[in-house]
Amino acid sequence: VQLQASGGGLVHAGGSLTLSCAASGRTSSNPVMGWFRQAPGKEREFVAGIRLSGGGTRYADSVKGRFTISRDNANTAANLQMNSLKPEDTAVYYCAVDVNPAPRIVTGVPTMYEYWGQGTQVTVSS
Repeated sequence: VQLQASGGGLVHAGGSLTLSCAASGRTSSNPVMGWFRQAPGKEREFVAGIRLSGGGTRYADSVKGRFTISRDNANTAANLQMNSLKPEDTAVYYCAVDVNPAPRIVTGVPTMYEYWGQGTQVTVSS
């Protein structure tokens, strides 16, 4: 499985960005695609995830109401719409795939995701 992430950039506080992640290669019937982020000096943290076939979602408390994760019609890609961005959202954002998730579960544990894309930088200026 290969993941291609795109859409990072520089934005002022209060602005918006959309990240996209496309998966190619063989996956399971209902993989979960997640977004994580890592700021300098901090651990990688879960941001949002979605079941590509069932559509179930999960968000970190810090982004609820501001970020929206969605999937494409082919169930091979996920977008992360980020609104009302804050300087503390600045980080390298990574997409990842959990190919064999537990039923109805979107996990936020990084080690449960088997495949990772390259990071994309998001910088929010104050």
